[in-house]
Amino acid sequence: MLTEIIAQRSITDFAEDVRKGLTKPGQKELASNYLYDEVGSALFDAITLLPEYGLYRADERILRQHAAEIVRPLLSAPVVVAELGSGSGKKTRWILEALGQHQHTGYYPIEISSTALARCAREISQLDGVSVAGIEREYFEGLSIVTANRHDRDRLLVLFLGSTIGNFDRPAAMEFLNEVRRRLRTNDALLLGTDLVKPVELLLAAYDDPTGVTASFNLNLLARINRELGANFDLRAFRHLAHYDERERRIEMHLVSQRNQIVTIPEAHCTVPFEYGETIWTESSYKYRTDEIRQMARETGFHLETQWMDDEWPFAESLLIAD
Repeated sequence: MLTEIIAQRSITDFAEDVRKGLTKPGQKELASNYLYDEVGSALFDAITLLPEYGLYRADERILRQHAAEIVRPLLSAPVVVAELGSGSGKKTRWILEALGQHQHTGYYPIEISSTALARCAREISQLDGVSVAGIEREYFEGLSIVTANRHDRDRLLVLFLGSTIGNFDRPAAMEFLNEVRRRLRTNDALLLGTDLVKPVELLLAAYDDPTGVTASFNLNLLARINRELGANFDLRAFRHLAHYDERERRIEMHLVSQRNQIVTIPEAHCTVPFEYGETIWTESSYKYRTDEIRQMARETGFHLETQWMDDEWPFAESLLIAD
């Protein structure tokens, strides 16, 4: 079993991203990938167990029930698996187990969180016939490392599970798919998870649960900035807000300032004023229709091989093959 981590991310990157986001004219923003430090990842694991958050369980059900069908079209050549934003890797094990019945498999989880990569390595190390090499990089830098080191005969399966593509606005999602395709060969594959449009009351409950776990997850981003960048955010002076934009078909998560205040972030070399009611936009989650996914694939150099949908919570996994 090969377990290694290729690392690079630094506190400087975090500080610069925070400075840019909080001093941006108009709407203040923080990138959603920074929600997942050690504390945030643990809180997200708790969110996945909440009855209101059906997305995670829907994704897991599809992967568990259909893993053999998902990998079957790929088995004409040795398969290498790269996962963008692997998290703990719990759901990925179904795909790797299905591949492991036919071949030894190299698995490359790509994450900016060293904590998540370590947890993923622990999870997948239990599987026979799987070599794990964690890559601590941004998505495309990590994927380029994988493609540069693959063997000529290897067929690459890229995993983008959950509904992470929903964190991009629609033009950015298209550009994301284009960037993935540029790094693939013909007949490589992308397994893409998408949360589907559903009643608004279900969506709001999933992102603002009554027990407050999602609120703690969101507020932990400010706590992380305090811990790592020496900031003086008063978490009691902000509250969690989930809002659905029907026209854009997206859930937004915000942190709302509860008073006029000034926050200093020494490591980011900035001081940030907040007015009462002003928000920090921390995450978007766009919802899709099934017909959109086929069209997106066609416009970015893929074709939709097969699509699986969950019966309990509207969610889809789509196997896209590079043309």
